[in-house]
Amino acid sequence: MSKKVIVKIPELLKQRNISLRELSRLSDVRHAALSELSNGKRENINFSHIEKIADALRISDIRTIIDLVEVEDDEI
Repeated sequence: MSKKVIVKIPELLKQRNISLRELSRLSDVRHAALSELSNGKRENINFSHIEKIADALRISDIRTIIDLVEVEDDEI
């Protein structure tokens, strides 16, 4: 078993009933970057993006945005 960081953008969008484009506008993070984070396509996470998302959505606990989960080695 290995660990993987999950960015919970889809859940945040659904909870707040906003679109990815709206989050991009609110956070001043490029739509493409948010899309890649949302779809798990990014290898690296830019902490300034996480900070901007937190500011835009008034989130004070980083665990609301990202999570560390265990995955099977073949899922990485």
